[in-house]
Amino acid sequence: MTVTGTSSSKIVKALGLVFGDIGTSPIYTVGAILLFLLPTVQNIFGLLSLITWTLFTIITIQYVWLAMSLSDKGEGGTIVLKTLLNSLLKPGITASAVSVLTIIGIALFIGDSVITPAISILSAVEGILLIPGFEETSQTGILLIAALIAIGLFLFQRRGADRVAFAFGPVMVIWFGTLAVSGVISIIGAPQVLYALSPMFALAFILENGWASLIVMSAVILCVTGGEALYADMGHLGREPIVKGWIVVFPALVLSYLGQGAYVLQTENTHNVLFSMINHISPIVYVPFLILSICATVIASQAMISGMFSIVYQGMTTRILPKMKIEYTSSELRSQIYIDSINWMLLFAVLVVMFEFKSSENLVSAYGLAVSGSMLISAIMMAIIFLHRRKPVEMILSGALIIIDGLFFISTILKIPHGAYWSFIMASIPLIIIVTFILGQEKLHTMLKPVPFMEFLPRYQQSYASCPKIRGTALYFTGDVKNISPYLSQVFFQNEILYENNILVSIKVTDKPFGISTMFDSGIGDGLHLFTVTHGYMEIVNVVGLLKERGIDEKTIFYGIENIVSDQPIWRLYGIIKKVSPPFIQFYALPPEKIHGVVTRVVM
Repeated sequence: MTVTGTSSSKIVKALGLVFGDIGTSPIYTVGAILLFLLPTVQNIFGLLSLITWTLFTIITIQYVWLAMSLSDKGEGGTIVLKTLLNSLLKPGITASAVSVLTIIGIALFIGDSVITPAISILSAVEGILLIPGFEETSQTGILLIAALIAIGLFLFQRRGADRVAFAFGPVMVIWFGTLAVSGVISIIGAPQVLYALSPMFALAFILENGWASLIVMSAVILCVTGGEALYADMGHLGREPIVKGWIVVFPALVLSYLGQGAYVLQTENTHNVLFSMINHISPIVYVPFLILSICATVIASQAMISGMFSIVYQGMTTRILPKMKIEYTSSELRSQIYIDSINWMLLFAVLVVMFEFKSSENLVSAYGLAVSGSMLISAIMMAIIFLHRRKPVEMILSGALIIIDGLFFISTILKIPHGAYWSFIMASIPLIIIVTFILGQEKLHTMLKPVPFMEFLPRYQQSYASCPKIRGTALYFTGDVKNISPYLSQVFFQNEILYENNILVSIKVTDKPFGISTMFDSGIGDGLHLFTVTHGYMEIVNVVGLLKERGIDEKTIFYGIENIVSDQPIWRLYGIIKKVSPPFIQFYALPPEKIHGVVTRVVM
């Protein structure tokens, strides 16, 4: 009984934390597809079949089965796929291509994180137009309401989602139950839509329309938005609750889509299909359903924002993004974090997108490119993994998924002139920052020329023996002990600042998500010690606490700062990134009264 109860609670939690995005897709997907189609019986059967089998193929096979079989200590996501590939591939073209795909995948995810809250909230708020007396509400009024909801959502982030997360699951249980029940009621009026469960209608639609069917596919892709989150959030809940949750969610979604198809066949109404269907079934329940849908879209947006924080954090700890100030909003859940700069940049971008496109129908043109791009990248990376692991069935399925995802990606590219270029704009900003940061770090490392430890040690020994020492202990942060940071030579040899005890502190991030280990070596030189912290990229590291565990009471903390000077645009941008990024030591919340930065001017 206990096991069953725990399992049920985890499934309910998964419905709230993981399935929000894909669960709110029925609000706008059918209406988006019908912008390109006449509501004939043949077309309705074709689109319903396409939706059903897209859900089955992309979500069930690609993510729930294949992707979730690939994890690292239960963690999932693009960075985990890269970690798995790093252990299988030798340095070379393939490994470099995987790194490029990972960067692009992260950029696309960030771009998707902007459009998802905008279209979800807007589409729900537009349901107000079907309330008697509110039919004439202006689009400006709709936008202002949606903007206020978005602002409230982002203002709330600092408090931490875990404080209300307990309510997310039950709300989404009601949401999915309502989708299923309303779908069944509508299907009763046109039960012939059940024939659309056959994949033959999808195949016939594609064969009959040829390349023109790509236009429809560019809207069908909206039914699987949020699929990437199922895999990325696996580490928060575990694989089992998500798999069992999908067993509940999949039928509810299919019933809702079939019900909407049945409603269109009966009324030929193609505008705000889900809301119109609910209003048609019973006007009395419409307002409660509208409130429920707004709650559901807020929960879906919350899941995307949390995912955004998580992937940016992983990017920082794996050194493909600059360090930013992190706040941890839960003492129990390590995944609950808040990044102030990201939060406000994301809100600004969401509001810009809302007021640029003005309606959810217009936003449909911009949505889907980032989603299909992320799906394609995941399929390619999985295929390479299964190839190296010699799993033929999984490799063949992944190969087939590359073709399917590739067709969806091509279909969304066709929307670029109509607004999909916004996906590129939103994704290009983080992409430029990531690439500039990585290239800048590599060039900076080359120019600063770290001193090999075996060359550094004799000179240190000589200085320590001849120079007066300051009483106490000083810490010196250095990236790699084998190659000493150049600022240490400036401190020790040029400024002749030496303490009785000088401890080199090196913090290393592993490819694993979890685990913290420390090592203290006191025998590397007179008054020279080494303290090494090794931790997983998802760990919250309390450096001060770890030092105290070793009995280290530091008097001063030194770290290096580079002042970048250049006339070249890329390096000027890198210099700006370095200036606005908090210093490395601030990332670990060290005591500010003990910190001293040593500035090195670098001309690039």
